Amino acid sequence: MLYLLLGANLGDRMATLRRAVDLIGAHVGAVVQASGLYETAPWGVTDQPAFLNQVLAVETTLAPEAVLTQAQAIEQALGRIRHEKWGARVIDIDILYYGDQIIQSEILTVPHPFLHERRFTLVPLAEIAPNFVHPILQKTTIDLLATCTDTGDVMALPVAG
Repeated sequence: MLYLLLGANLGDRMATLRRAVDLIGAHVGAVVQASGLYETAPWGVTDQPAFLNQVLAVETTLAPEAVLTQAQAIEQALGRIRHEKWGARVIDIDILYYGDQIIQSEILTVPHPFLHERRFTLVPLAEIAPNFVHPILQKTTIDLLATCTDTGDVMALPVAG
């Protein structure tokens, strides 16, 4: 299973995430599960607007590098311009896990190297994959969340009804 983290903190964040989910379904693979939406404090560069984050579980036949290429194309199609690392952005799509693969290349590191340090990643991931085991750290998502030292705010948005 491919797990992706979506994040947006500029423009109409909710509409951007919805569009990203649609594009991922069309170009990467079937979205089989989606976490709720979480409003989260910025991480890394903290002087910027709050993010909306969501984690997706996706069934894909694409190779990991092809997933990265498609994710970057979707980001660009939605208006992402890369200014600074961890800065404000219209959309960000990160590959968290590609099954239990460990990938270390010039363009891609999987599992995501900061996954276990970020509550804004672990909280939505724990919603849909609480028992998924990190292939390097050999801990479940729930265990990673329990030991995460990040204190950033992660608040679930109410489900529209």
